[in-house]
Amino acid sequence: MSTKTIRVIVLVCSTRPGALGPAIGKWLTGAIEARAAELDVELVPLSLGDLGLTFLDEEEEPSSGIYAHEHTKRWSALVDAADGFIVVTPEYNYGMPATLKNALDHLGREWAWKPMGFVSYGHTSAGTRSVQHAKQVVTTLRLVPLGSTLALRIGDTVRDGLVRPGEAAAETAVGVLEELVRVSHALRPLRERSRPGVTAGPLPGSYLRALTPDDAAEVTVLQRCCWVEEALVNNSLDIPALHESPERVREWMASWHTTGLWRDGRLLGMVRTRRVDSDWHVGRLAVVPDLRGRGVGRWLLRTAETGIDPECTRVVMHTGVGSERNIRLYLSEGYLSQPPSDDGTVCLTKETVPSMAV
Repeated sequence: MSTKTIRVIVLVCSTRPGALGPAIGKWLTGAIEARAAELDVELVPLSLGDLGLTFLDEEEEPSSGIYAHEHTKRWSALVDAADGFIVVTPEYNYGMPATLKNALDHLGREWAWKPMGFVSYGHTSAGTRSVQHAKQVVTTLRLVPLGSTLALRIGDTVRDGLVRPGEAAAETAVGVLEELVRVSHALRPLRERSRPGVTAGPLPGSYLRALTPDDAAEVTVLQRCCWVEEALVNNSLDIPALHESPERVREWMASWHTTGLWRDGRLLGMVRTRRVDSDWHVGRLAVVPDLRGRGVGRWLLRTAETGIDPECTRVVMHTGVGSERNIRLYLSEGYLSQPPSDDGTVCLTKETVPSMAV
């Protein structure tokens, strides 16, 4: 399972003055917040009434992602940053509130491959028909509705004017959260592949994206997996990549541009680059052991070279003097080997050509 924090919007849908929704939303957040902390979930309580969404008034289709109005742009940013949703909704005339349908219709790509759970409330049906209506709509947006739901009958929920659903309801609410987290982690690769700036990788189903400090745990695991072999062939454990903590990885990621190759939520390889004066430094080129010999490392190296700063005049990289396989790869790609240094590494350089900076 991923180690990344899950951001969940708890969305209260009713905008009617005096509606019960805000009180139920507050109860729900309190009922699940302890478990959310254990699961590394950030809860974001939000009311549709506070967003200022008008009925859909954008000229372009929502699927275009082109928004003219500030209220749509704010809503887009909130949904885009979320990893899942728990919707608190009443039932209006056998269906969901128009406010929820309108909020869903405003956006397109931002919803894709995210789970949505429901907490409904009402009288005889406890709001369940609202949920059934909503599920038909959200699947069209590539949202994934959960099987777990919580349905509250108002007569059993409101006592002495206060929202008091009881212990069984609280346990069900926690169950909704737990299922949402599992599904959100499982869907993360699909969400990442659909994001802007993500490109196809060299292997079927793989994709390339920029790594961020949030990926430090995966990078740490990849480094320790890959540099064990380097330690063996160089007869030395004095290799920084073998010993760096996730905190140290986060530190250097702040000053390097690091690109990762992913498939099905697994980090398959990476490479980092940065400019130092007129040199383009390439480092930490790594590929998981079970995929070596399939051209992935060469592909990542060439990808690193295509991003070169136009003002750089050469590419520079280092490897262990005993890393013969690495050295053969770099020499075959036009790098020239410099005399080994006292620290047991060898520097390889390559003069840039105009096409490398395109």
